[in-house]
Amino acid sequence: MTPHPPVDSAAGAAVKAADRAHVFHSWSAQGLIDPLAVAGAEGSYFWDYDGNRYLDFTSGLVFTNIGYQHPTVVAAIQEQAGKMTTFAPAFAVEARSEAARLIAERTPGDLDKIFFTNGGAEAVENAVRMARLHTGRTKVLSAYRSYHGATSTAINLTGDPRRWASDNGSAGVVRFWAPFLYRSPFYAQTEEEECARALQHLEDTLAYEGPSTIAAIILETIPGTAGIMTPPPGYLAGVREICDRYGIVFVLDEVMAGFGRTGKWFAADHFDVTPDLMTFAKGVNSGYVPLGGVAISAEIAATFETRPYPGGLTYSGHPLACAAAVATIQVMEDEKVVENAAHIGENVLGPGLRELAENHPSVGEVRGLGAFWALELVRNKETREPLVPYNATGEANAPMAAFGAAAKKNGLWPFINMNRTHAVPACNVTEAEAKEGLAALDAALSVADEHTA
Repeated sequence: MTPHPPVDSAAGAAVKAADRAHVFHSWSAQGLIDPLAVAGAEGSYFWDYDGNRYLDFTSGLVFTNIGYQHPTVVAAIQEQAGKMTTFAPAFAVEARSEAARLIAERTPGDLDKIFFTNGGAEAVENAVRMARLHTGRTKVLSAYRSYHGATSTAINLTGDPRRWASDNGSAGVVRFWAPFLYRSPFYAQTEEEECARALQHLEDTLAYEGPSTIAAIILETIPGTAGIMTPPPGYLAGVREICDRYGIVFVLDEVMAGFGRTGKWFAADHFDVTPDLMTFAKGVNSGYVPLGGVAISAEIAATFETRPYPGGLTYSGHPLACAAAVATIQVMEDEKVVENAAHIGENVLGPGLRELAENHPSVGEVRGLGAFWALELVRNKETREPLVPYNATGEANAPMAAFGAAAKKNGLWPFINMNRTHAVPACNVTEAEAKEGLAALDAALSVADEHTA
């Protein structure tokens, strides 16, 4: 670990100038952003050119599950580059075959065929295409509190406001409310009520849409950016039963929650549920080289046994990306990364975040598993009024902006979305690092407290 990052402000200024002159950033008004120039990263930390080091409680975009620059994975990428940098997807390549085998060994049930993509959005695109072709139906149901990606189909499946500018009424998507007891749309008082009423709402939606018109229901096993709302016991099993009854394909999106993030290889393992299709990306190789994919059940794979699947990507199963995946999975096994995430969640992050909630009037709820946690920030714990309005910008978002600035001042890079901050460090974060993050959050939440009623 670099304890004191070197200072090279001139180099940082040059990087920043080139960025501002030529890089077009995603999800941004280009003239209103001020990207940090990053000089390096290692483990759970990164640093800028002015010598400021940050504990990364975002894991990049929740993808560096084994931290930055893990030497084993870096070496595997270098070795693969020396052997075969790239090859077309129609061929059998060792890195690709081995990555598929290792992933299939860990997916639940019979999800034993792997279709590789470049990332999570493309995985969702192809999963929905498979479901539509398999069933001969068009409509897909997705939850309002969700994010599935920014490509054409994936953004229409998304529930959060990033969808609005690209919404296409002909996309064949119907949205519904998934369970979220803290802000229950069903007036539930217990998890049991929330589960039962959410399943009845889904049944009602199907009845009015026509079950025979529905190709798939897609859910993030545990929604990520939308708020890390762990579903109540029985909900995913109930959705599985509904899908089986009506011949609907059940798709679980594990792009963010998969590969150890929740303290299990996949979040579905917490609920003993096997979907028909499962999407993945991010943590599969800690984001070192872009990779995603769809894990496919035997029944859906059989649909394309003699019928060509009409989809593909030039870089599907790219050797460098797959070599990184093989090494990452091996590191996760050898270093017990999944077990570490479970331990940190149960014994450090969970108790520590709940203690923060007791001490800070701005924390309305804490929820999560493993290295996957959210704090719901509120103006008033009794009324549960969010600290900032839904999709707030500018001055309306000032309380969250102040909280974020305070966290960075204390050496913590926070994940912030709307009125929430998420604690999503690397899955191999140490106890000491997690406690360091909790201390920085404690200080930053004092700033959020100033905006409570």
